[in-house]
Amino acid sequence: MASIQAVGSGARPVQQPARPMAPAEERMDPKRLIAFFAMVVGMFMSILDIQIVSASLAEIQAGISAGSDEIGWVQTSYLIAEVIMIPLSGTLARIVSTRVLFASAAIGFTVASALAATSSSIEEMIIYRALQGFIGGGMIPSVFAAAFTIFPPSKRNVVSPIIGLIATLAPTIGPTVGGYLSHAFSWHWLFLVNVPPGIVVAIVTWTYIDFDKPNLALFKRFDWWGLISMGVFLGALEYVLEEGNTNDWFSDERIVFGAVASAIAAVVFFWRAFTVDFPVVDLRSFSNRNFAFGSLFSFIMGIGLYGLTYLYPLYLGRIRHYDSLMIGETMFVSGLAMFFTAPIAGILSGKFDPRALMVAGFTSFSLGTWIMSGITADWDFYELLVPQILRGFGLMMCMVPINNIALGTLPRERIGGASGLFNLTRNLGGAVGLAIINTLLTRRQDMHYAQLSEHVHWGNPAAVEKLNTIAGNYTAHGIDGHTAALRQLSGIVQTQASVMSFSDIFILLTGLFSALILCVALIKKPQAAPSGAGGGH
Repeated sequence: MASIQAVGSGARPVQQPARPMAPAEERMDPKRLIAFFAMVVGMFMSILDIQIVSASLAEIQAGISAGSDEIGWVQTSYLIAEVIMIPLSGTLARIVSTRVLFASAAIGFTVASALAATSSSIEEMIIYRALQGFIGGGMIPSVFAAAFTIFPPSKRNVVSPIIGLIATLAPTIGPTVGGYLSHAFSWHWLFLVNVPPGIVVAIVTWTYIDFDKPNLALFKRFDWWGLISMGVFLGALEYVLEEGNTNDWFSDERIVFGAVASAIAAVVFFWRAFTVDFPVVDLRSFSNRNFAFGSLFSFIMGIGLYGLTYLYPLYLGRIRHYDSLMIGETMFVSGLAMFFTAPIAGILSGKFDPRALMVAGFTSFSLGTWIMSGITADWDFYELLVPQILRGFGLMMCMVPINNIALGTLPRERIGGASGLFNLTRNLGGAVGLAIINTLLTRRQDMHYAQLSEHVHWGNPAAVEKLNTIAGNYTAHGIDGHTAALRQLSGIVQTQASVMSFSDIFILLTGLFSALILCVALIKKPQAAPSGAGGGH
């Protein structure tokens, strides 16, 4: 500013030095920040709903009178639909704009959530959950794309921990939130809880998102055959992975049909993706070495993220006989560990090579699963405490650098489609991991039961003594002691076989994540993002 200084009889302006201003690309529009954090809330709701029902399936089953073989579709229908939408969202955002896509997805997700709460039959629940998953899936990749599009590289050490925290925290605390809601209120609130924030997110994102403009001309070039083939490919694949173990895999004709349909549709999808001018999913991002490896790591992290979020509640319910609230309280430890690790991961990612952080994260995760390999039927909250802390710490230390490595160096025009592929790999990793885990749990349990049963016979003095002790307790109360003793001893053997199968899975996961430590060496050290890859546009 100019000031007036008297000189003799006159006055002249004197220029004061101007205050230094931040570079234009470093300044953030507050409206965009508001829009981004509203998008983060929307993504959190969409990811949370994958697992929010997992600890409360028994309550839902009773509420809608579903069969034990049907209730799993409350999760499966959501996952199948979401997996189809996630890679499609990048193309839709280019056509209608991020603003229209996200606000519409938020409204649709909110309506589908309210409808799910009104379900009175398993058929209605499956339809509404599929709608919820398909529409909500459009909100997940949009957040990753926005983070690497509107924020300059200097801000990514703050933004990456936020989206990494949400992507990993939401499925981890899903059983906790669901357990509290169903215990304190009813299972209907597992879905009604989305309505108030969903309305707010829809209004805020419609009002403030201005990251890009629609290009409706692309709609004329939309690859409908690519969409159909992708839907069949991913949907049938998800069905096979989810239901394969339950139906004894290829012994069931529906699993065979699903596998064949997925394989044929995959051929059509990839052929279309590489031959049409405007494919429904742009696979060229995989030509970027860091994106390819980042997606691979995301796939395996999906196995750890969703696999352990499944294993812990399964152990606590099957072996410890916890209810949904007790499972939620026990599982909350990992969520707290992630929450407190997120800012640490953000700070360290700006000071250290991200590959070093990944090694620390994979090491922590491996150590947690190795400790869990010593699991017994008596393990409780305190025995699970340290492994859960190591798991939460490891996930956050891995996810922040993985996000930056995969998406941080891509050209701006590819980030939208690439974020969908990146998120798809995590969900597919979870689906593949759960299928493998379920199959191995069943087969290893059968094997251990057969081995243990060989030692429980009349020629084994310890087994005879145990049978006589149990029988005596029942006979004293006028009950057929020998029958009751055999039944109880069979249950003890079954429980021990189940625990041993859990131990086997944790050993397998330890080996998997230990191998990833070596794979980090294959990643190139990330370079700075190209100019214009983020910031104000």
